[in-house]
Amino acid sequence: MKDNYLRIGVISSTHGVHGEVKVRPTTDDIRRFDDTEEVILSYPDGRREKHSVSSVKYFKNQVILGFSDVTDMDRAYTLRNAEILIDREHAIPLDKGEYFIGDIIGLSVYDEYDRFLGKCTDVISTGANDVYQVTGQDGKSLLIPAIKSCILMVLPAEGRMKVHLLPGLEDL
Repeated sequence: MKDNYLRIGVISSTHGVHGEVKVRPTTDDIRRFDDTEEVILSYPDGRREKHSVSSVKYFKNQVILGFSDVTDMDRAYTLRNAEILIDREHAIPLDKGEYFIGDIIGLSVYDEYDRFLGKCTDVISTGANDVYQVTGQDGKSLLIPAIKSCILMVLPAEGRMKVHLLPGLEDL
């Protein structure tokens, strides 16, 4: 497990003149913002700030957030591109066999014969199922569907995943 925080969104722009921001959610349950009282904003330069959420609205596929200490558009503008993090203990509980994307990315991936395939570098959400992008030591990417017949074992605490490669998958 990476750190004690999970990303639930990224601030994309300001909204209005009273300090609200538009958020691109990165969580499966967009309504999870309803129960979010406090967040950590993580900036590209590594800084982190704690903020209290004062309002939550929804518009199309975006979330409009207000923070108690951000009351004007100029201050809201400085929050752009910040990742919105929550403490792992406030995460929505997962069902058996479900994992947080942040716990999947970075895992070492092996096939059922213990051949090292590379590291999981991205999780791509599709309509049907997620797809794990595995980047090998040679820089080539392999796309593995996150389905039971392909994902044999996920062990985040050990930093590894075991997969079954469907015929022809390595040839793509």
